[in-house]
Amino acid sequence: MEQSKLPLGNYIETFVDWLVDNGEPFFDAISDSLEWMISLFTDALLWLNPIAFIILVVAIALYFRRSVGLAVYAVVALMLIWNLGYWVETMQTLALVLYAALFCMVIGLPIGIYAAHHPTFYRVLQPILDLMQTVPTFVYLIPTLTLFGLGVVPGLISTIIFAIAAPIRLTYLGISEVPQDILEAGRSFGATKRQILFRIELPAAATSIAAGVTQCIMLSLSMVVIAALVGADGLGKPVVRALNTVDIASGFEAGLAIVLLAILLDRIFKAGQAK
Repeated sequence: MEQSKLPLGNYIETFVDWLVDNGEPFFDAISDSLEWMISLFTDALLWLNPIAFIILVVAIALYFRRSVGLAVYAVVALMLIWNLGYWVETMQTLALVLYAALFCMVIGLPIGIYAAHHPTFYRVLQPILDLMQTVPTFVYLIPTLTLFGLGVVPGLISTIIFAIAAPIRLTYLGISEVPQDILEAGRSFGATKRQILFRIELPAAATSIAAGVTQCIMLSLSMVVIAALVGADGLGKPVVRALNTVDIASGFEAGLAIVLLAILLDRIFKAGQAK
């Protein structure tokens, strides 16, 4: 049986080794750039006094969501995280999650738009997206760790690979479901393809795209603990540390901080009309 086994794993290993040998300067440059960007944003978040940050989040909740309940929740959740001593880790996690969501949208939105306009391309892309979402997330860490080294960057890259399928699918869905009569009306008035995209399709698909952002953020948060295994800072580290030492108290507190942050981000970025 061993003699007839297809050496697929060896092929992948050979390919990754080839990338390491021939593209080390390139991957080092990407790693240094991403690490610098995340560190800069994290330092900016930590530069803000916690009270000032809480006031900023409350202002966002009131202005964009028009929700007093969300504002009250933001105060209670962030004050509890601060009291438990996980403020620094929460800001590190927030920076990682927001950067992952940003990259996912910058890459995923154009791919989703192109796929909606080219059905054949989406049929080829769909099994790839299925594979990206079903392959165990630990598998992503092996090649990213080899290519980018220990730290926050392999965690970020793995998070992007895991979460990017959501904005691609939902952007494709939103653009594909734009009523044909609206598109025909736009064409009859002489609208160009660019005008149809920006004035008809994207506004009509805004709710679906916003749902893609929310899902992307939630999927990114689900990778926090896994990213900590390759050296990424944030709330995942105390969870892993508590797991290794069987520290129930610390594990529960860090896990609670992740849940509180996830609910807050979900409510702020939630698709639909502000209430």
